[in-house]
Amino acid sequence: MEHVLEGSKEKFETVYHPKEGQGGRILDIEDFCLWYGRQQALFNNTLNVEKGLVTALIGPSGCGKSTLLRSLNRMNDLIEGLSVSGKIVFEGENIYHPQVDVIGLRKRMGMVFQKPNPFPMTVAENVTYPLKVDHVRDRRILDETLEKALKGAALWDEVKDRLKDSALGLSGGQQQRLCIARAIAGDPDVLLMDEPCSALDPLATTKIEDLISELRGRYTIIIVTHNMQQAARVSDNTAFLYLGRLVEYGETDAIFTRPRLKRTEDYITGRFG
Repeated sequence: MEHVLEGSKEKFETVYHPKEGQGGRILDIEDFCLWYGRQQALFNNTLNVEKGLVTALIGPSGCGKSTLLRSLNRMNDLIEGLSVSGKIVFEGENIYHPQVDVIGLRKRMGMVFQKPNPFPMTVAENVTYPLKVDHVRDRRILDETLEKALKGAALWDEVKDRLKDSALGLSGGQQQRLCIARAIAGDPDVLLMDEPCSALDPLATTKIEDLISELRGRYTIIIVTHNMQQAARVSDNTAFLYLGRLVEYGETDAIFTRPRLKRTEDYITGRFG
């Protein structure tokens, strides 16, 4: 596909060669555009996300990575003046259809933010919070979910004797894994991660990356990252965005070693960004 950048004579080409997952596609982004008032932030993006794989969104600051990620669970709806066109189809349903249950959508797409954001509650209360919001009160179910989610986030052994302590007393890396445990406690289909390691030290970052690898297959994971090495380590497919447009989307190994477009190569090799 070839386009011309708005307001310039520069041609804009898109190349598409992702790895296919065994579970088929879970998300189909079709010609998706987004505006903040009169300012357009996303331009005609088309992107299929494979079920059970890890997809990384990369690109320079302000390229639209986080905007696209937050469009997937409609968190951008909270911004005044927002408008969209095109479709985002999640398991056969356009999530921007007027009849869509947005709260239900967000339950199926767990979100992990840039900075750890545990609630000022105990460790246990943080993890079981999504269930209590759904009026689950059965102690057996709550305890089983608590242990399962903490084990799933590779945190159980570190906090099993601190479940009644404040979550704010955990280290930054532990807090981020606690937020992942809280996200998966609601049994989502997709985990959205917006720069989940940017506020963490190298050791904590390694633990989060190892956790992403362990969660692959059980969840579809979409991660925004500025860290090229991180994207190369943890993802199956990588999408490179520039100025709100998808430039190249392909199998991660190919994106980083055999990019098909010079613009992608220039970004990967640090010539801009």
